[in-house]
Amino acid sequence: MEKLIPFSLNDLAKATNHRSGELKFGEKMQTIPKDISPLEYLKNCDAKFVLIGVPEDVGVRANYGRPGAATAWESAIKGIANIQHNRFCKGSQILVLGILDVSEQMEQAKELKFNDTHDRKKLNELVTQIDKDLAHIISCIVKNNKIPIIIGGGHNNAYGNIKGTALGLGKPINVINFDAHSDFRILEGRHSGNGFSYAFEEGFLKKYFIFGLHENYTSKNVLDNLKKLEDRINYNTYDEIGIRKEKVFEEELNKALNFIKSEPFGIEIDLDALPNIPSSAMTLSGFSVEEVRNFINHFGKHKNSKYIHICEGAPDLGDEKNSHLIGKLIGYFVTDFVKSKREATTTNGKN
Repeated sequence: MEKLIPFSLNDLAKATNHRSGELKFGEKMQTIPKDISPLEYLKNCDAKFVLIGVPEDVGVRANYGRPGAATAWESAIKGIANIQHNRFCKGSQILVLGILDVSEQMEQAKELKFNDTHDRKKLNELVTQIDKDLAHIISCIVKNNKIPIIIGGGHNNAYGNIKGTALGLGKPINVINFDAHSDFRILEGRHSGNGFSYAFEEGFLKKYFIFGLHENYTSKNVLDNLKKLEDRINYNTYDEIGIRKEKVFEEELNKALNFIKSEPFGIEIDLDALPNIPSSAMTLSGFSVEEVRNFINHFGKHKNSKYIHICEGAPDLGDEKNSHLIGKLIGYFVTDFVKSKREATTTNGKN
C-alpha cells in the first residue's frame, strides 16, 4: 500500500468538533496506529467498513469536466467525523484507512489542457496510474473481508473499485450505478466517462445496471451500444420514473436488484444525479436526497453488496458558506449504507 497516506488519530481529532456530553464518530472510528503497517492492521482490526478518500479530479479534467471533485474528501471526513455515535450507528465499525496519494498526478494535471491532443493523452495516462494504485488498495481491503467505502474523485474511479473488488474476490462483479450518465463511453483513453466500459471490456465487470439515466444527456451511440449488450447491461431513465411516471421507483429498485443480485456487486453513487449539488456536471432536475438514501438502503442490505463509492461532489463549485453541506450529505449516505448491513442477515431471504 505504498500509495496510501494513512489517516492518523490526530487527523481525526482535527476533523471532529468535540462537545461535552456528546460522543461522535470522530472519537470512535479506528485509524492505523503509527507503529503498525496499514496492511497488518487491516488484517487484524475488528472494523467491518474501511473508509478511503480519493482527492483527485484528473479523470474529470480528462473528460472535459469542471475540476473540483478533489475537495469532496476533506468535506466528507468532517461531515462523517461529527455524526453522533449512538445505538443507531456506531463509529467504531469504521476504519479510516486514509487517502490515495494522487499528489503527483494532480500537480501534473494542473498545466494540461483538454483541447490539446498531446495533453489529453497525458491526462489519460495519469488516470491509468490512479486506476492501478486504487485497484491495488481496494483489492487488499476486499481480500481481508472488509467492505470499502470510497469517497471522492471523479467517476473514473469506478474502474479501480471494480477491478480491485474483482481481484480481491477472484472473479468479475456486477455493479448498480445511480447516475445521470452511463459512463460507458468509447475506449478512447481513460477518463471519468468510461470507467465502466473499460472494466467491462477487460472482464472485471460482469453485469451492469444504470439507475436513472437522463435522456437528454445520453447519446444515440451509447444507447445503441447498451441495446446490443442488454443481456448484461440494463438501465432505466429518470424521465420514465420521475417525469412521465411510466415506471414506479420502488418497482424499479426491485427490478435492478434482481438483475445484479446473483453475484457480488458494487454500489456507485454519482452526486451529479442530484439537483443543485455542486459537481462537474451539475443538474437542476433529478431524484431527491431521500430517494437516493432509499436506494442505498435497498441495495446495501443485500448480502452481495461489497462496496459503495460516492463521487463527483465538488464543494468548491458551490456556495462557499454552504460547502460543508456536501460533507454532511455524504455522511448521511455513508451511515445509510452501514446501517443497511445490519439488516442483511434478516432480509437476505426476501431479496
